[in-house]
Parts: sequence; structure tokens; C-alpha cells
Amino acid sequence: MTAIRRLVLFDFDGTLADTAPDLAAAANRQRHYRGLPPLPYEALRPYASHGARGLLKAALDLDAQSDEYESTRQHFLRDYAEAMLVQTRLFPGIGMLLDQLGGHAYGWGIVTNKIEALALPIVRHLGLQDRCLVTVGGDTTPHAKPHPEPLLHAARQAGVPPGNCIYIGDDERDIVAGQAAGMATVVAAYGYCSLEDPARWGADAIAASPEDLWPLIERWAAGGLEAGSASQASA
Repeated sequence: MTAIRRLVLFDFDGTLADTAPDLAAAANRQRHYRGLPPLPYEALRPYASHGARGLLKAALDLDAQSDEYESTRQHFLRDYAEAMLVQTRLFPGIGMLLDQLGGHAYGWGIVTNKIEALALPIVRHLGLQDRCLVTVGGDTTPHAKPHPEPLLHAARQAGVPPGNCIYIGDDERDIVAGQAAGMATVVAAYGYCSLEDPARWGADAIAASPEDLWPLIERWAAGGLEAGSASQASA
């Protein structure tokens, strides 16, 4: 087997997979239990990358200091686990991108803050498990993003130096973690960051669509991404 020299790492929710419909449905179930009407999907989608914390704040105005937060969070997670494969799909264009990576001998993997018990079944459902070199969940290491350890763990598992890795994600903590790990970083601006300004995060590039990722990955491999430049794929 040829050794992998470059590794492309992806966040999961909002970067590889469009998981927001199933996450929003679980959040709206918490409203249903309280006799509240469902919120429009568009109101919940921007919080999908923030997991239970963000969705419960958006749906019920609950935060970690609220008395009922933890019990509601556990209920949300149970509901989500029971129906997390209903509408979840790869973003359009991601399947082609993964084929391109394989055809050009790039290794790739997933680093998500979703716990393994939730992440791995979705990875299998989407048919990614045999193509993905490494999947790191939020509980795989003692730390979650924005700590760099999950990314460094993925690099070690793949046998690739961090400097030969690029991390792609749709949340500021993805960029913070990637930079702290010494990796190039790209914002997946097509993900769940519509309420924020990704240009402020200091990533090496911004992808407006999944189709923008391949040109940026090629540019990175050729040494053409300047740290913190936030260049567009079409630039």
C-alpha cells in the first residue's frame, strides 16, 4: 500500500453531511412535548453545527445554566438517535469530491464533535466507513474541538504529519482547532454558519460551495494557500 503523504480532514455536520433536517426535527420534538408549535427549519438550521447546546438555545432558550437543560439535552439526544438517518445526506457534490480525492491518492478522514455513538452509524449509513482513513468523534480523545488534540490524533492514526494535513469545517472552532494543530484550514461556508462572518476567522481559504473544495485542495497541495488569506476558490 502506498503511504499517504497528504491528508484531507473534514468536519462532519455542515461540511460533509447535511444533518440539519434530522437535528431540527429532534429540537422541534422538545417543543412539541411542551405544547409549543414547531419552529421553521430555516430558524434552526444555522445552529446545527452547535449540537444540542445550540439547538436547545434556539428552540427553547435553554442554556447550560437552566435547571432543565441537562434532562432536556438527554431527551433530545435520545430522540435524535432514534431518527438521525431519516433525511441526513451528503451535501451535493461531496460524493464527487471524495471520488476525486481517492483518484489522486489523497487520504481523507473525519474529525467531529459528535460523539462516536452518533457519528459512526451515520458514517456507515452514508457508505463512508470503508473509504475513510480515520473517524474521530467528540469523545475519541479527552478533548473536543476547539482543542487541537482530535485533529492531531487523526493525523497520528493516518501516519501523516500535521503540516501535511488540511482541515475543512463550517464552525469557527474548526478553524481554531486546525490552526492550533498546525494544519491549513478552509471554511465550508455552504454549511451552517449563515449567521456569522467566516472571513473574520482567519482561515486560509473559504469555500462557498462543495464544488469549490477541490480547487482549494489542489492549491493547498501545490503550496498556493497563504495562511490567513481567506482566499476564494475562484480567486
